[in-house]
Amino acid sequence: MEFRARYVLIGLFTLAVIVSVFGFVYWLNNMAGFGPRAVYQVRFTVPVSGLSVGSDVFFNGIHVGEVTDLTFEPEEPSQLSATISIDKNTPVRSDTKAGIDYQGLTGISNILLIGGSPTAPAVVPRSGKLPLLIAEPSATRSLSQNAGRVLSRFEDILGRNSDRFDTILSGLERMTGGSTSETDIPVYDLMPPQTFPKRDKAPSWQLVVAEPTVTLALNTDKIQQRPREGESLALPNARWSDNLPNLFQAKIIQSFENAGYIKAVLRPADAPDPDYRLLIDIRGFYLTTREKPTAAIDFVAKIIDRDGKTIAARPFRDTIPAAAANVPGAVAALGKVFSSSITELVAWTAAVL
Repeated sequence: MEFRARYVLIGLFTLAVIVSVFGFVYWLNNMAGFGPRAVYQVRFTVPVSGLSVGSDVFFNGIHVGEVTDLTFEPEEPSQLSATISIDKNTPVRSDTKAGIDYQGLTGISNILLIGGSPTAPAVVPRSGKLPLLIAEPSATRSLSQNAGRVLSRFEDILGRNSDRFDTILSGLERMTGGSTSETDIPVYDLMPPQTFPKRDKAPSWQLVVAEPTVTLALNTDKIQQRPREGESLALPNARWSDNLPNLFQAKIIQSFENAGYIKAVLRPADAPDPDYRLLIDIRGFYLTTREKPTAAIDFVAKIIDRDGKTIAARPFRDTIPAAAANVPGAVAALGKVFSSSITELVAWTAAVL
């Protein structure tokens, strides 16, 4: 009986080993990347860095394979071809985009495949060669190239905002007791229009006036002038009472209130789910000094509902001659052109709603 029991244990152990081997083979074929594979060639027309045999391949962020070979094109040595082996079920189409995905600051590179239309044809072999995907040049910049572009952008922003940093430093100097030679700069305000047609009945809608969007050059409290087309300069020794987006938002809300819509028009923080939103995109607000001094305003207004659908949109452009190309003349003319345009804005919005 003792020998028979020993044979039974040996048989059970052998059976367990066989089952484990079959299970391991099944896992390799179905879960560890050794299942049915598809092989493609990805061609890079610009230099890449950090890519090597064994680099991962991702499709829409999901790991689907790896790089198995890297070769240079004999006819065009500046071009690099990477052979990739990926899961056969990966939906690679003729419009699938290929590029490089850099991992952090280490420079380790992976190949990234992105999307593709489900109606686009599949990528097929070419005369006995592997199916080919051409990587987009803009998606294959090296890490140093991307860093250079970021630094260049940062330097450009610093250059265009140097006057703001000077103002901040001057303020810090005054706070710490330092002296400054800068004289007090007069502050000017925009006056909202006061006179509007009488309303027949109270509005049944609720409107939020969002903070207007502007270009970087207009996101300032400086009063702008244009001596030449495409050139903007700040009038010296003068500024608005707030940055232009905040100033426009506040005065537009006050204009609606002056028109009798005090309960219907709010700021975004006061009405999280309003019926409508008024969006303003400021394109220009400046004094032209090329020939005759002229105040100009240019903005686009859009009204959207709570589902995000635009129900109305209209540009507002106007000019008014200025008495002189100096601070008093600019402030007076810009105030008039602002008041007339906002009067039209309030009337147009009320008519739409």
